[in-house]
Amino acid sequence: MKFTARKLVMIAIFGALSYVLMLFKFPLPFMPPFMDFDLAGIPELLGAFLLGPVSGIFIVLIKLLIKLATVGTASMFTGEIQNFILSLSFILPASLFYQRSTNKGSALKGMLAGTALVTFVACLSNVYFIIPFYTKLYGMSMEAIIAMTQAVNPMVDSVWKLVVIGIIPFNLIKYGVTTAIVYFSLDRLRAIFLRREYL
Repeated sequence: MKFTARKLVMIAIFGALSYVLMLFKFPLPFMPPFMDFDLAGIPELLGAFLLGPVSGIFIVLIKLLIKLATVGTASMFTGEIQNFILSLSFILPASLFYQRSTNKGSALKGMLAGTALVTFVACLSNVYFIIPFYTKLYGMSMEAIIAMTQAVNPMVDSVWKLVVIGIIPFNLIKYGVTTAIVYFSLDRLRAIFLRREYL
């Protein structure tokens, strides 16, 4: 894959936009309070669609490098690693589908596949990696994590209910919203890129 100066600039712009959107994060009602909703996936996905899957990887890296350079890490890089894995779990399947056939149907299939994959990966990584790590890092018990979520959703009283009622719906909402926004803006943005010879 060839990286022209113009493409490198566009990768940097998409990465910076993704970082800015990541700053505007907030919890969703009834969802685990340690999971924040943001729209950083929009420029990541648009960049991967328009510039290619490899460019999408660099866009995510730039977002995280800016984050580390400006605010640092509060999780010994665990949160950043999780963010990197989940971002790629979403954008790579989507952009690979789109690369095979650059139409909205392929884009939608790819985004649905990406949403399914990132939701599955989020469940596994949270249960077996992220939550156990945070319990050790902050000296908390798993019961304390469950109690935090029960405060906003009383139905969550076990790890698996946290997954079914919390993690799965959260990711379906987050990436479903991203999918909808990208789906309705992709063709227009692609036309602009083609008209200005960015592609």
